[in-house]
Amino acid sequence: MSDDDLNTRLAATVHHTRTARGLSVSVLAERSGVSRAMIGKIERGDVQPTAALLARLAAALELTLSELIAHAEGNGRRLARADEQPVWSDPDSGYRRRAVSPPGNGPLELVEVELPPGTHLAMIADTHASIHRQLWMLEGHLELHEDDDVHHLGPGDCLQLGDPASRTFINSTPKPCRYLVALCKHPR
Repeated sequence: MSDDDLNTRLAATVHHTRTARGLSVSVLAERSGVSRAMIGKIERGDVQPTAALLARLAAALELTLSELIAHAEGNGRRLARADEQPVWSDPDSGYRRRAVSPPGNGPLELVEVELPPGTHLAMIADTHASIHRQLWMLEGHLELHEDDDVHHLGPGDCLQLGDPASRTFINSTPKPCRYLVALCKHPR
């Protein structure tokens, strides 16, 4: 799936999820802190949203960013071949997210992330305490801020993320860093 195809499907998924939950654009704007005009542009596919913006919309729709993207990818297959795994890129930071797991509604998701050199990516606190997350560094170095906690991670390090918190992912090195995020949904 190309980036353009995924962006088109993300636009339709945001619109469909919002309307399926009976939310007006105004209510979604209030819950997410994203303007009504921007939500309209996203739903029409006029703009490619950033990772931070998509995360805010996903949280307001009671989804994780991974779940929102998985719904957009959805094909129900159990095998995700490497060359078919959807890759989404943040137009602002260059952050690249590869959905490693087959799309679906399983209890475990694997997501590979690459942060370009010099990236500072801030993500708001989400509302999903029912998601257990671990971050495993594959290559490079990452500085991760979780509210007041700072973690310096290198290849092979694995961090269990804490409770929902505002997080900033920083790659201040001259090389990209890559890590795998494993997300496990707890029963609600």
